[in-house]
Amino acid sequence: MTLLSLSKVEKHYPGVKALDGVDFQLREGEVHALLGENGAGKSTLVKVMTGALEGDGGSMTYLDKPLKLKSTAHAQTVGISTVYQEVNLLPNLTVAQNLYLGREPKKFGLIDWKRINRQSKEVLKRFDLDIDVTRPLSSFSVAIQQLIAIARGVDMSAKVLVLDEPTASLDADECEQLFGVMRELKAKGIGIVFITHFLDQVYAVCDRITVLRNGQLVGEFEAATLPRSALVGHMLGKELQAETKAQADGPRQQSALAEPLLDLKQVAVRGSLHPTDLTVRRGEAVGLAGLLGAGRSEVCRAVFGVDKKTSGTLTFKNSEQHFRQPSEAIAEGLALCPEDRKTSGIVGPLSIRENIALAVQARRGWWRPISRAEQQALADKFIAELQIATPDAEKPIEQLSGGNQQKVILARWLATNPQLLVLDEPTRGVDIGAHAEILKLIKKLCSEGMSLLVTSSELDELVAFSDRVAVMRDRRKVAEIEGDDITEGNIMQAIAEA
Repeated sequence: MTLLSLSKVEKHYPGVKALDGVDFQLREGEVHALLGENGAGKSTLVKVMTGALEGDGGSMTYLDKPLKLKSTAHAQTVGISTVYQEVNLLPNLTVAQNLYLGREPKKFGLIDWKRINRQSKEVLKRFDLDIDVTRPLSSFSVAIQQLIAIARGVDMSAKVLVLDEPTASLDADECEQLFGVMRELKAKGIGIVFITHFLDQVYAVCDRITVLRNGQLVGEFEAATLPRSALVGHMLGKELQAETKAQADGPRQQSALAEPLLDLKQVAVRGSLHPTDLTVRRGEAVGLAGLLGAGRSEVCRAVFGVDKKTSGTLTFKNSEQHFRQPSEAIAEGLALCPEDRKTSGIVGPLSIRENIALAVQARRGWWRPISRAEQQALADKFIAELQIATPDAEKPIEQLSGGNQQKVILARWLATNPQLLVLDEPTRGVDIGAHAEILKLIKKLCSEGMSLLVTSSELDELVAFSDRVAVMRDRRKVAEIEGDDITEGNIMQAIAEA
């Protein structure tokens, strides 16, 4: 029996079709994976099916009856609950208060706290959580908070439960607890929509898989009969094959004998990166490949001191380093262009000149301010070299196109003359012209002997400039490819292998 059905769903934003005629069906008693890379439309589809957004076209039926949701609260009343990756509970309230917030049982017109506390303990037993439900939520770890949020969603849901990246903060044992609960719910006829970037988890617990790409439906598949390699191909929009497009022009650098500049030995970050080894030699370009959520960005953040490593050793320039914050990494000669330039890169209201000067100023120290003339000289130099489209350096960076914003961030870090430049998805969200210019710049930096660590979802980019490619899956490095073995087919094969 079909519990929830969405047909020809559309959602438009200025210049973008977030959903373009997408179909989705959830059956009774199944776990249905919703997969796709960044920008595929997963989050938008979930928001439509849970009442957070109203579609611009299409229809939805629930238990064979037409349904038009007015809000997420309306969705919950009909039996559709959502648990998001970010814990969206109230940390100042107790565990029990959070579990029954907005639906408190009453006795003689008053909230029955004894019953709430008793029922909360019973709900959490299903997750093997034996905790004091009268303590504030904030007194527990993020992983336990996530399990509590899931428990609330399970307890609220009558028929449909949407789990949006629920395992992001959970360790292996906690994931198994969650999967056990999901199987129990499935046996009771509840339909579960499961969004995750971990393919092992998909095949461990899911019955069917729907893949989206660029706002469109790629297909719906039975998990038991879909090879992992085919799934990766559907998600990336490429067929897994031995023959690929031409590699970079000319022979690859022979850097095997070069001195290591960066060396990671079993570096791990609790909750985001499993023990990982990685080396970047002087004058070498190393690519990081993998599906979204595989651990690529997590490696970059650990290298740059954004996330503090919990184990392992990081050696840079032959000295073991313990970067506690990015400023320490900058002082040693590292630079990071983050994946999300809007929130982690640009300072929107500041001018191009001011944005370019930020990293140089941070490296020098705020007690030694850079003069206006020096800032202007830096800005003029990089506006010319990177061909940043602007009438002058005083234009606020938020008024530039995405590609030109990315060029300004690159200029900011190049101005520091880094020994290692870390680029996390440098071409994401830029137009075709800017895309080509940024790739040209990366190749130029490689040819000039700069060391680079670059993540990209575009396999042809990695093939074009990488001397070696480290493949990430499920938050750990699973393969390394070098020299003439660097092809799109070989990278995809490494991503897909169980």
